[in-house]
Amino acid sequence: MAYLFTSESVSEGHPDKVADQISDAVLDAMLSQDPNSRVACETLVTTGLVVVAGEVTTQAYIDVQEVVRKTIKKIGYTKAEYMFESESCGILTALHQQSPDIAQGVNEGEGLDKDQGAGDQGMMFGYATKETPEFMPMALAFSHRIVKKMSELRKEGKTMKYLRPDTKSQVTIEYDDNGKPKRVHTVVVSTQHDDFDKEKAMLDKIKADVLKHVIPAVIPKNLLDSKTIYHVNPTGKFVIGGPHGDSGLTGRKIIVDTYGGKGAHGGGAFSGKDPSKVDRSAAYAARHIAKNLVAAGVADEILVQVAYAIGVAKPVSLTINTYGTSKVKLTDGQIAEKVLGIFDMRPKAIVERFGLKYPIYSETAAYGHMGRESYKKDVELSYVSVKEEKGVKTEVRKKTKKSVEFFTWEKLDYVAPVKKAFGIK
Repeated sequence: MAYLFTSESVSEGHPDKVADQISDAVLDAMLSQDPNSRVACETLVTTGLVVVAGEVTTQAYIDVQEVVRKTIKKIGYTKAEYMFESESCGILTALHQQSPDIAQGVNEGEGLDKDQGAGDQGMMFGYATKETPEFMPMALAFSHRIVKKMSELRKEGKTMKYLRPDTKSQVTIEYDDNGKPKRVHTVVVSTQHDDFDKEKAMLDKIKADVLKHVIPAVIPKNLLDSKTIYHVNPTGKFVIGGPHGDSGLTGRKIIVDTYGGKGAHGGGAFSGKDPSKVDRSAAYAARHIAKNLVAAGVADEILVQVAYAIGVAKPVSLTINTYGTSKVKLTDGQIAEKVLGIFDMRPKAIVERFGLKYPIYSETAAYGHMGRESYKKDVELSYVSVKEEKGVKTEVRKKTKKSVEFFTWEKLDYVAPVKKAFGIK
């Protein structure tokens, strides 16, 4: 039966994404000095104001104001007329120590379970599909591509000079009777722009530029036709935007961050949380499982659910749903049993497998945590070491650069073991 499915994305300048990026920048700053930092950082942004709150346990010392202002500047809020600007906005900080009751269950060797336990109870989901090269749902993949292209054009400053940081996109895909993507049914783009006297002329120009410079660059031509519907700035005007137009909060774009409404979501946000929080690390691990299973040919579409009890290392359950697309002669339950034999889902093992104690998180805070290319980049670290001289111990902070891999959960590094376990040639 044919049907339509829609997903949205938002740019780095959207107020909720501004909040996410600030929270992850604070996390990264702490991890760059203390890889064992425990961080749960929440951010609120509104007109001329940033509020950073949460619980941390760390040996790091960071200038929160500097971290916040650098993040806002990088996003592009650098003009007073935006009513939210990197140099002038107020910044309130309310960070305090993490609960020792929670820490006891997470710290290795301290809780009832002597392994490193999960930082909280809950369920996390991972999803993958063969619809796109990214193994992501097509509607979300295209929505991400649109806002990312808009950001590139804004920062380039030549083609669409009037663009401001806040942008939203939405794509509707039409599926055929076999549940396969057939065509792009509708595209929605709402972008913040400079103020102009002639609103109708401005709207016409924005629409023409989007159709000329954005859509053809990010959506395959064979999926567009004369019936595709385009809504570009459908309100007619979008000058007031960003945190001045709408307050932003960390963790309010969890569907944009994951699978655009396909599959499922456990409800836990990612940004601002260190990897001991399974809301984040186990969601990455579940995506890694789903992607490698689909790439190995186990099924065309897979949803993985994993669940934990606070303070307990081993997951209480792991469930697989292949939506009837399985290519192996096993039930979904039997597939799940094999998966547990391939992938170690204890929190400590997940952190080690993906190298999650490095400052890699700011890159995830816009344009999705999943469906990204893994890559390596040098990061600056400033770790404390103990120096002993004539029986006197002193702490010395050493600055160094290290090549670190980002988006490691997107790697197809388990395809061979999966094929071997399932007897796939």
